Amino acid sequence: MQQISDNPASAIREIFGRDKALIGMIHCPAFPGAPRYRGDDMNTIYDACLRDAEALIEGGMHGLMIENHGDVPFSKPDDIGYETAAFMSVVTDRIARAIGVPLGINVLANAPIPAFAVALAGGAKFIRVNQWANAYVANEGFIEGRAAEATRYRSALRAEHIKVFADSHVKHGSHAIVADRSIAELTRDLAFFDADCVIATGQRTGNAATIEEIEEIAAATQLPLLVGSGVDKTNVVEILKRTNGVIVASSLKAGGVWWNPVDIERVRAFCTAAEPALGA
Repeated sequence: MQQISDNPASAIREIFGRDKALIGMIHCPAFPGAPRYRGDDMNTIYDACLRDAEALIEGGMHGLMIENHGDVPFSKPDDIGYETAAFMSVVTDRIARAIGVPLGINVLANAPIPAFAVALAGGAKFIRVNQWANAYVANEGFIEGRAAEATRYRSALRAEHIKVFADSHVKHGSHAIVADRSIAELTRDLAFFDADCVIATGQRTGNAATIEEIEEIAAATQLPLLVGSGVDKTNVVEILKRTNGVIVASSLKAGGVWWNPVDIERVRAFCTAAEPALGA
């Protein structure tokens, strides 16, 4: 495969100190300004996030990703209020101080600029961006890749140490406008636009990427590959055989439902199942 980026293919090891990482998801409750916010005291929200973080790490996960998933329906990047970055920065800082594991940030929908700001303020090591290059039609409407403006903003912050984990063929939308290009070509575009890791997803939250799609993406990139949806204790070994890690959310929640609290027994069972595929 032709090398199309000078980025090192070692972001997972650099961040986590290992070649394969288990990353648990913190789905933050709705913040003020979001439609589902019901006036909860902010400490109630922060404490709920911290409890999930503690359960995920005590259960055996290697790192965490913090996401404003309670803010549905999500706004487009330019419509996200300043309050979202402010509240997420506090959540991130509190978790970082209490637990001290590698953290990532995802600001929905597709908002890497506030994500970089939150990551720098809170001490996170990476951000996730669902549409880093190209464009697609999402639940929120037409969503464009944000790599050019986001990398310039990161440079202005002197935050080049914060890595970018970018989805390939992202879930929750239609790819009709790039249907004349293969998944392999779309994946190579991520490296060309200086992503550090690639994420494979299914069609929606909790839906797994197929092994065929994982292998197609893996064959197209020299960057580390993770799966970011639909991973559970029944498929984690087969996925980890082909990737450098997983981002796990719904299957670790009570009842397997994303908006419920993390169930530490589910976390322990998941990490035990994953152990044979993790290596050193």
